[in-house]
Amino acid sequence: MRPKAVVSSAAAGFTGGEGLASPSDVAQSDRMSAILCIGSVLWDVIGRTPAHMALGSDVPGHIVRIPGGVAMNVAMTFARLGIGCDLLTAVGNDFEGAALLNEARQRGIGCGNVYVSEDLPTDQYMAIEGGNGLVAAIADAHSLEKAGDKILAPLLDGRIATEDDPFSGVAALDGNLSEGLLARIASGPWLARADLRIAPASPGKVLRLVPLLAMANATFYVNLEEAGALLGGPQADARTAAAALAHRGTARVLVTNGGQPAALAEGDSVVDAAPPDVLVTRITGAGDTFMAAHIAAERSGLAGADALASGLRAAAHYVSGDVTT
Repeated sequence: MRPKAVVSSAAAGFTGGEGLASPSDVAQSDRMSAILCIGSVLWDVIGRTPAHMALGSDVPGHIVRIPGGVAMNVAMTFARLGIGCDLLTAVGNDFEGAALLNEARQRGIGCGNVYVSEDLPTDQYMAIEGGNGLVAAIADAHSLEKAGDKILAPLLDGRIATEDDPFSGVAALDGNLSEGLLARIASGPWLARADLRIAPASPGKVLRLVPLLAMANATFYVNLEEAGALLGGPQADARTAAAALAHRGTARVLVTNGGQPAALAEGDSVVDAAPPDVLVTRITGAGDTFMAAHIAAERSGLAGADALASGLRAAAHYVSGDVTT
């Protein structure tokens, strides 16, 4: 990898607002770090209530609008841990995109290679969380999908790396990219030398990752439901699921299971660890927090069950509400 000064796509049509830079102004002012967060950066609109909810429930609660998306959640966790990172994503040349990038920069997250689209809106996500867990969610990440490999251009054009001098740092990649682009990444030059960390974004998108499963440089982060989808049926527990994925050729995989033990499988080795018992006050972003915290733990020198436990502790603090977003 060759860190360089960078310039993003122009956003000349954005007129801005008081105290708010345009998306391109935000992007052009940053420099590269050795960690990339690649994928969805959008606005989360989340309704939360302590009440248990069923189909058609209408209950009081609170609604928040916060920066979100897998890549953004991972990046914000790195920022909270004092670790520099950069985003590779797409936002629209609109107020929402400018506000997102300003939120990222205020946290110390690099935005210098963000693709700013003139004709696509900034993506968004909506979720309802009740006392019985996630009730429903809809991810509108169509702009990211339509942007395609434009978000990866800095990995080949010299802004971050080239095909002859590829990126070799950590790349956290999420499954909100299009199915076609993810398949191309599996055999393409963009991340062939990276320490690649992959999360599916949701059970509904996990099968998009199938072409990537054989990558020797990839570590996967999935929950038990997602692991079951990859394996073709429900799994008894995280340890069983992780071992089965490793047996099928996945080089390295971590499987979480809510408040139950999580597992890490690498080759014939499987270790597990139990998360702390906490009162859950939120859900969205927990898996992303775990992923980033586990990466941070390994970068600090922890390994195996110790790194796994460190990631689980961070996720537990997050779902308990002890961590601000």
